[in-house]
Amino acid sequence: MTGIVDWAASRARMVLAFVVLSILAGTMAYIGLPKEGEPDIEIPALFITVPFPGISAEDSEKLLVKPMETELSDLDGLKKMTGTASENFGGVALEFEFGWDKTRILADVRDAMDKAEAEFPEGFEKYTINEVNFSEFPIIIVNLSGPVPERTMTRLAKDLQDTLEALEPVLEAGIAGSRDEMVEVVIDPLKLESYNVTALDLINAVQNNNQLIPAGEVDSAQGTFAVKIPASFEETRDIYQLPIKTNGDRIVRLGDIATINLTFEDRQGTARFDGETTVALQVVKRKGFNIIDTAALVRRTVAEAEARWPEELRAVISVGASNDQSRTVGSMVSQLEGSVLTAIALVMIVTLAALGIRPALLVGFAIPTSFLLCFALLAIMGVSVSNIVMFGLILAVGMLVDGAIVVVEYADKRIAEGEGPMHAYVGAAKRMFWPVVSSTATTLCAFLPMLFWPGVPGQFMGMLPITLIFVLSASLLVALVYLPVLGGVTGRLERWFSERTEAIAGGFWLWHVLLLPVAAGAALLAGRGVPVLLAEVGARFGQMDGAAILGSVLPTLTTVFGLVLGVVALVGLGVGAVTTVLLALLAIPRRCGKALRALGQALRPGRKPRVEAGYRRSAFGWVIHAIVGNPVMPLVAFGAVFVLVGSVLMFYMGNNNGTQFFVDTEPEQAIVYVRGRGNLSIAHPGVETVFAFAGDGGLNNNTGGAQPPRDTIGQVQFETIPWEKRPQVMETWFTLPFTDLAVRRSMIDPAFDGNAVIDQLTAELEQIPGIKIEILGQSRGPASAKPVHLRIRGDDWDTLMRFTEEARARFESTAGLHQIEDTLPLPGIDWQIDVDVERAGRFGADVATVGIMVQLVTRGVLLDTMRIPGSDEEVEIRVRLPETDRVLSTLDALKVTTPNGLVPLSNFITRRPVQQLAQIDRIDQTRFFDVKAAVEDGLTATVRDAQGNERRVPLTANERIERLTEWLESGVLPAGGLCRRAWPHVHHPAGAVQQRL
Repeated sequence: MTGIVDWAASRARMVLAFVVLSILAGTMAYIGLPKEGEPDIEIPALFITVPFPGISAEDSEKLLVKPMETELSDLDGLKKMTGTASENFGGVALEFEFGWDKTRILADVRDAMDKAEAEFPEGFEKYTINEVNFSEFPIIIVNLSGPVPERTMTRLAKDLQDTLEALEPVLEAGIAGSRDEMVEVVIDPLKLESYNVTALDLINAVQNNNQLIPAGEVDSAQGTFAVKIPASFEETRDIYQLPIKTNGDRIVRLGDIATINLTFEDRQGTARFDGETTVALQVVKRKGFNIIDTAALVRRTVAEAEARWPEELRAVISVGASNDQSRTVGSMVSQLEGSVLTAIALVMIVTLAALGIRPALLVGFAIPTSFLLCFALLAIMGVSVSNIVMFGLILAVGMLVDGAIVVVEYADKRIAEGEGPMHAYVGAAKRMFWPVVSSTATTLCAFLPMLFWPGVPGQFMGMLPITLIFVLSASLLVALVYLPVLGGVTGRLERWFSERTEAIAGGFWLWHVLLLPVAAGAALLAGRGVPVLLAEVGARFGQMDGAAILGSVLPTLTTVFGLVLGVVALVGLGVGAVTTVLLALLAIPRRCGKALRALGQALRPGRKPRVEAGYRRSAFGWVIHAIVGNPVMPLVAFGAVFVLVGSVLMFYMGNNNGTQFFVDTEPEQAIVYVRGRGNLSIAHPGVETVFAFAGDGGLNNNTGGAQPPRDTIGQVQFETIPWEKRPQVMETWFTLPFTDLAVRRSMIDPAFDGNAVIDQLTAELEQIPGIKIEILGQSRGPASAKPVHLRIRGDDWDTLMRFTEEARARFESTAGLHQIEDTLPLPGIDWQIDVDVERAGRFGADVATVGIMVQLVTRGVLLDTMRIPGSDEEVEIRVRLPETDRVLSTLDALKVTTPNGLVPLSNFITRRPVQQLAQIDRIDQTRFFDVKAAVEDGLTATVRDAQGNERRVPLTANERIERLTEWLESGVLPAGGLCRRAWPHVHHPAGAVQQRL
């Protein structure tokens, strides 16, 4: 293996070319590598959603979720299956083992869903399969605010959405805070009855006339012509003229019995930014693109689109960008670059003080070269630069210079003994080859097990050992191949410079004095002559006539060749002149040193050196002698080390503060969950931007897998002032001893710290009556937001609810737990309409007819869809009653048309309030409820050990789970296996593990 060193030394020019190519390739790779905030990990999970407008949670569980669970439960590699039955949809989440074959699994899932669809009732919409990707979160949010009509704002937002989604790095730009357009057909119930028109007549009339019918082709002598019957709606006027019913020559049109409006769907939520109504575009980048460049491109594109708006529109609409994740990534990249430069400077300073100038330069060269080689390897692997990669690079700074220092120091020692530079460095690299390799290998072995870390934490942290392997392998190449060649070449250059400098310093002083101006003049001449000759070359080529070969081309090329030779000569003259000036300057200190030494010799003759006999030990030598000088002291030293290590270990075990997967850092973003009704505003000097959402919708956030509480009615997402923009304050750093002089320093105001802002807002918001608030800080890694998470499963609904309530009460009475929530049905009622099928049949009515009439009172009956000018999507046509009649009491007065005439609905329907059941959760084909809680920081408890000694221990998530597990195992679970419990997210240093009964 050591032969590679001889091979490199014998091909020094080729190795130098490799060094230059490595630096260029690494630089280009670093510039081109995508920069991301977090690693792009692939989660082996799928979520299948089946929309079904109007379905209840119980019917969704019975008719949608259970058939899907039956067909999907036989999939290979399925780890966990979770079902959600809610109003208007049913969904199933599938979690697979890591190492899954995604293509095959997706094909199997589609086959299973095709079988399950055969069992679905009429009215469902096509299912969708969504993959789980933690990296597909907004990198920047563009918000539009201003006092303009809603249709104008929506149109601008959609135009801007189309513009942004046309950009190659942008995956999507979802809109939040807007409503879709709708054609509303408001019917008059009295006219509907007087004209004897049913809702079914309206649906059939619209669907049969809103079509584009290809009627075939007609062959003639002139050719073949297609025949079509265009009858699709182009504008709302077409709906007005639609005939609904005829009686002889009389035609009843839809406009006769209804008012038709182009409006918006009913608002399900609101969005506000810094106190103003807003429409937000959430920009998500594609995988593999640079987040910094993408955010800059989005800002530039938005500015260009805004510039094309009319002046009046720009004056009233405020366009801004917030929640820019590229700022955090850019800050991390800047910190990495700063850390590398700082590391190079510190290493060079230490090496300079210990070894000298040449070793310091060579060791400093090893750091950036190893990093650039690592970036080239990352580019080949297709890995993005994320916070984990940056952490690995910074972690490797202190380790990658070890081999370089060992080789350079040993080579420097051999050079001092008189060996030539190239032989010294080659010999040092060969002699230290295996020690350096073994040292690097042992370091890599410490990180090698992290490559086999399973689960989401392993995927998240997997880039750390890969980065360290790349960096340390690159440092091995630099220390054993690049540095010996560079050291030998630079050593020869140094020796050549030293010899020439010594010759100049030892020559006649007048020649030394004249050498500086002559060399400087030659350099100045070369510097001015090269541009002139190059300009003349360009002028000669410009005057050349390409058609006249003998008269113009040949003389021009001959002249240009001579000019190029002149340029080469001047460049050589300039390089030689600059080198001569440098040698002359370096010779000045040597000449002065020689003169001073000669003067000292003349003034004070030298003395013979004193010779001292004997052997002296240093203080450290006496300590080592005391330890190894007799057979007893090594045992005593070993015992002392054993006692010290054991004492430290026992002290840590008795006073540790617990463990956590990710370091608790200051959050720069947070979400306030509003659990109640009322208005909420945030006014804090440390808050920069605020997004508020009420109802459905809102911003997509990386909450680490945490879900908002069920009783959340709104969210407020705020962003603190960036670190570099926070105000500075002066504080006392230290006081000089024996004086009152205090040294002060500037630091960021602690009042603007993210944790301090959250604590202050929590205290202020808790004073608002009628609501509960919960603040979730920015997620740092793949962990659950609430570490104490109890899941209760069972088949008996009443028993499951009762025990969940008991568990909730136990959580509330357990010290240290706060922000407690559960997934029990929220208090409230739903109105259930019961149809007496027998009585309805007597009148010639059925459940479908009743359902259509009820929809007139609620969200409206969907007639069909149509396209309107200026819209890329189809809008719905819905018919419903006037807003004043959309109340439950209207059902008592509504009449349905039957073969027996008009019959009031009240003859065969009854309505009654029932307990609200908006969502049913299932796991592995069993219903379940969750109880979650967070653990307060800084709390301790007094415990008693087996000897009766009391000690204080911190209240951590694991410790609280142990206490709750003791309560669960004490016999509180219902007998007969009606309930089962599990801790889905028990947090340990290695991540989340499963514990089940």
